[in-house]
Amino acid sequence: MRHGKKINHLGRTSAHRKAMLANMACSLIEHKRINTTVAKAKALKQYVEPLITKAKTENNQTAEKGMHNRRVVFSSLRNKYAITELFSTVAEKVGDRPGGYTRIIKLGNRLGDNADMAMIELVDFNELYNAGDTKKKSTRRSRRGGGAKKAEAPAPAAAETKTDDSEE
Repeated sequence: MRHGKKINHLGRTSAHRKAMLANMACSLIEHKRINTTVAKAKALKQYVEPLITKAKTENNQTAEKGMHNRRVVFSSLRNKYAITELFSTVAEKVGDRPGGYTRIIKLGNRLGDNADMAMIELVDFNELYNAGDTKKKSTRRSRRGGGAKKAEAPAPAAAETKTDDSEE
């Protein structure tokens, strides 16, 4: 029985699992989205979100805290180019988000072995999903004929222009 075992071992030794998650996290930070299996995507989400939280600018107000957080993240990722990208571009985009930096989208099954595939991406870097979020949500109005007046107003104006054209 697996009572209280929260980690998915992914069929690997701990050293292999740590190296694989570090490499996948570096690829996610560099490319902003990667395709993988659903199980690996869920494990990667748990691995990378605390690292993104450490990279946020509100957690790096002083130089000492900033350097400490860079070293903590570097001990996990072991790639200085990914660290630079994480602490500059990614931290700037996710500055106001309180959490939930990644999104997992299921893609279907892989042809070779029928494994469940998923795409994991950084939420703030997907312009297609965020395009609808930019407009402000309007409050709900009552439906007591306000919409009908707006629809009827242009119609007589169009009729008047036709009559003006026919008279000439």
